[in-house]
Amino acid sequence: MVAENVVLEGGHVRLEPLDQRHAEGLVAAAAAEPALYQWSTVPQGKPAMTRYIATALAWRDAGTAVPFAIVRRDDNAVIGSTRYFDMERWAWPEGHARHGRDEAPSGADACEIGYTWLTRSAIRTAVNTEAKLLMLAHAFETWDMLRVCLHTDQRNQHSRAAIERIGGQFDGILRAHRMAADHTARDSARYSIVAREWPAVKLRLKELIAAHQSRDR
Repeated sequence: MVAENVVLEGGHVRLEPLDQRHAEGLVAAAAAEPALYQWSTVPQGKPAMTRYIATALAWRDAGTAVPFAIVRRDDNAVIGSTRYFDMERWAWPEGHARHGRDEAPSGADACEIGYTWLTRSAIRTAVNTEAKLLMLAHAFETWDMLRVCLHTDQRNQHSRAAIERIGGQFDGILRAHRMAADHTARDSARYSIVAREWPAVKLRLKELIAAHQSRDR
């Protein structure tokens, strides 16, 4: 079971364990420009956001997700949300070095990162890149995961390009994979990063963050 209340902190953002106390900030973040969320299901208004958080926390309690509120460090504003989910625990045979990992809080072997959305002011800043760096580093270096997946609507060319830019490897299209934001059966573009690729991806993410910082000076 994944039950950690871990805080992941970088130079630009802090990823805090998601809680109903973040609801008001998330409502304001989502309301800044709802048209941004053509490809993502982002709740609008307090009742919808409260349900969204409750679902994420139920997944957390079931051991299948670790959700976060994304908080900008400069002003402590809540600017979005993201999560680990689809935590996979493989049945390693007795005697294998990874046997028994499911008994630890962080015993997953693979997961997905997703349900990521940001308010308008955080788009095209270092925020999302740093959030991915923090989450991938924790997955590979602390949890010792073997694979992290990222999916996006195959029609979302901007998201696909962003995943490819950080080093995600295209695995293929999952047809009718899940419900899309427009309530159709979504075909998902699947990408993954495996443990042996992480050092190069980490370097790439740090380079992208440095480039953002140079442009912002």
